[in-house]
Amino acid sequence: MTFVEGPVTVTVPATSANLGPGYDSLGLALDLRDELTGEVISTSSIHRVPGGTLEVTVEGAGEGTVPLDESHLVVRSMRAAFEIIGKQPAGLRLHCRNRIPHARGLGSSSAAIIGGLVLARALVAGGELILDDDTLFQKAAEIEGHPDNVAPAFHGGFTIAGDDDVSPTGPSTSSGGSAGQHCFAVRTAVDPRVSVVVFVPPTGVETKAARGLLPDTVPHSDAAADAGRTALLVAALSDAPEHLHRATRDFLHQEYRRPAMPESLALVDELRADGVAAIVSGAGPTVLAFSSGVESAETSKLAARCPEGWACHALSVDMDGVRIL
Repeated sequence: MTFVEGPVTVTVPATSANLGPGYDSLGLALDLRDELTGEVISTSSIHRVPGGTLEVTVEGAGEGTVPLDESHLVVRSMRAAFEIIGKQPAGLRLHCRNRIPHARGLGSSSAAIIGGLVLARALVAGGELILDDDTLFQKAAEIEGHPDNVAPAFHGGFTIAGDDDVSPTGPSTSSGGSAGQHCFAVRTAVDPRVSVVVFVPPTGVETKAARGLLPDTVPHSDAAADAGRTALLVAALSDAPEHLHRATRDFLHQEYRRPAMPESLALVDELRADGVAAIVSGAGPTVLAFSSGVESAETSKLAARCPEGWACHALSVDMDGVRIL
């Protein structure tokens, strides 16, 4: 086995999970991308560690705050891929250009995991023959803990994902859960009229904290209502976007998380009262509103409702998933 010469660059899209009622199952890739460049080296670097030589630099989101050592999530994911392939490089150089905001419910962790795994595989000559797509996806779900974010980051578009190992009662939602080795992901169609506007608040919420607010059990009627809306959401995103407002009504998780992100849920309430299909993106606190095109009048009106101090992005659905440049 040999490593390729020179740097390799991959890009990974942001993702939004849950999409309202599709708790831990639905995900959508968005056209906001992190770019990761890696290179196998054998000489000097910034940090020396037992596994060899490592140099990590970061620009954009997370710059100055994320670790620059083996604990960096991209590096950890790369190491996991190299372990499966069967050889760790003597030295590694990584540069991250991050556009996906951290701790905002837009899949920055999933982008790091998928990007790291794919980057490591691309740095090995014939890496796809040793680490196939299914094995890579299973490892990504294992590292992340749930497959719903890593699925659209890997495949792009709109995905339905789950874990065959979850029992009927399932793990406690407050514990965060743990993905098994039998995760699945199916990519389905997205109506070309669908785009989104995301409203990103200045402060984040950690996923673990947001999950900690969820109850261990919910009323059967809420679960049944949520199942119906989830099925409708698949149809609405595929070819019936006129039903998105009804389809994004959630019964399982958003209201329980209100104490952690009251401003976000207040914005969701305001938008939905005006007929906008608005939801909390992932575990929050970003608010996502479905629109009818990144350059449409509807999108412009939505962007004008961005709260002071928040960032607003009009984004198309990313259909490519992770890419090697």
